[in-house]
Amino acid sequence: MGMMSITSTPPDSSSPAHCRAHKSFLISNYILLGAASSCIFLTLSLRLLPSACGFLLILLHALTIVAAVCGCTAASSSSGRWYGTHMVATVLAAILQGSVAVLVFTRTSDFLVDGLKSYVRQEDGEVILKMVGGLSVLIFCMEWVVMALAFVLRYYSYVDGNGVRRSAKVQQGELTSNWQPFQV
Repeated sequence: MGMMSITSTPPDSSSPAHCRAHKSFLISNYILLGAASSCIFLTLSLRLLPSACGFLLILLHALTIVAAVCGCTAASSSSGRWYGTHMVATVLAAILQGSVAVLVFTRTSDFLVDGLKSYVRQEDGEVILKMVGGLSVLIFCMEWVVMALAFVLRYYSYVDGNGVRRSAKVQQGELTSNWQPFQV
């Protein structure tokens, strides 16, 4: 069976629950993509690109977008390696997004003046930064929803027979047929 991508549909042999989970996963990823791209544009509107913190903030949102796009195919691939990589990247991005949100809401003026070195007025910068913080909270929550749905999709893929399943009896038979006690 093929991998699911952003525009793919679940296989015809899938259960209705699998189809609902797949649609929910795609909608959640679209919301995540929209929120992360909005954060990038809001951050760029602060005119803080020369600062290192501003560049890292933009990079965090760009990595969130890349993880969301890659997650669409990785969650249902037959390779557990890509699924695990997607889950680790999403957890790290969620933790960083949550940290940014807490920093923005607790120390807005200090973060804007000392860390970001924005060139906009202080009052306007605080409003923009609070909007970025609100979107970061949304991204944080949506990333956990996406991870849960990726787990559900992987589970349904395994149950529907798209995953690689081997019984112990087959593995035992392979071991005994190729087993040689000594190399001659």
